[in-house]
Amino acid sequence: MSVLVTGGVGFVAATLVRRLMDRGERVLAVDNLSRGRVRNVGSAAADRRFTFIQADVSDQAALRDAVISHHQADPITEVWHLAANSDIPAGIRDSQVDLRDTFMTTFNTLALMEQLGVRKLYFASSSAIYGDHGTKPLTEDVGPLLPISNYGAMKLASEAAISAAAEKFLERALLFRFPNVVGVPATHGVIRDFILRLRQDPSCLHVLGNGTQQKTYLHVSDLVDAMLFLADRFQGKLAPFNIGPVDDGVTVRFIAEETVAAVAPGAAIEFGSGDRGWIGDVPRFSYCVAALRGMGWQPTLDSAGAVRRAIREIAQEERAG
Repeated sequence: MSVLVTGGVGFVAATLVRRLMDRGERVLAVDNLSRGRVRNVGSAAADRRFTFIQADVSDQAALRDAVISHHQADPITEVWHLAANSDIPAGIRDSQVDLRDTFMTTFNTLALMEQLGVRKLYFASSSAIYGDHGTKPLTEDVGPLLPISNYGAMKLASEAAISAAAEKFLERALLFRFPNVVGVPATHGVIRDFILRLRQDPSCLHVLGNGTQQKTYLHVSDLVDAMLFLADRFQGKLAPFNIGPVDDGVTVRFIAEETVAAVAPGAAIEFGSGDRGWIGDVPRFSYCVAALRGMGWQPTLDSAGAVRRAIREIAQEERAG
């Protein structure tokens, strides 16, 4: 018996794969390597319980061809679907990006699961599905859901497709609504962007927006811990869960100042105008994680601690090349 992880050597998936294998699972990771790298899973890559197949999950035939022979030899019992576009601005520039990489990967994964008779799905969704509700607490039942980015729209469409699949054939589906996740291996994100900019010009950090954008941040190790916790504890058929810390988050100004202090002390910080870094950016939201906390889970780091740890890790990763 084995577990399929789509986007299996990407940012979050690399940590998830290692944790699944620590629990004794056999893992099949499928990834098109657009951002992920096999080296991200570390020593797990050499473990006989780990199998990697390079394939594009947005291509239904390629996904089926990649997985079927493995399934026949080592039946897949559950799917962790993490394959998606992770570059929100790229999806704003070209709406085909999220249609292909965020929604079609979900559609194709569900089609494959139905064909193979796999009935358990764990899905990486996003806080972006909610849209901009200002400071209104974002509980799992808040509405209307009006995302302002193509990424959020396609994650929401994916949740809808999974809900329909739960009515048709899935026995279990958990929808993990991620906050801003930080840590390594970093493939994108504000911290990595700041560090790369400071490597190019250690005298000044240019920041999109005025720095007042405020959001919660969760370290990837805590995120994966919460996902596994819910997979173990939740007994229902279909449910969304917000995952995140319990604090009010930190501002972009805080992240910029902490990054400068760690990477290029003394560098000036030059802020832009407006409270959004790009079209589709939600400048401030209040993320409610009461449902998850009510089940007994809490993170080891708050937003500030997660950001500081991630700055250290990403700076070291970038120095190592």
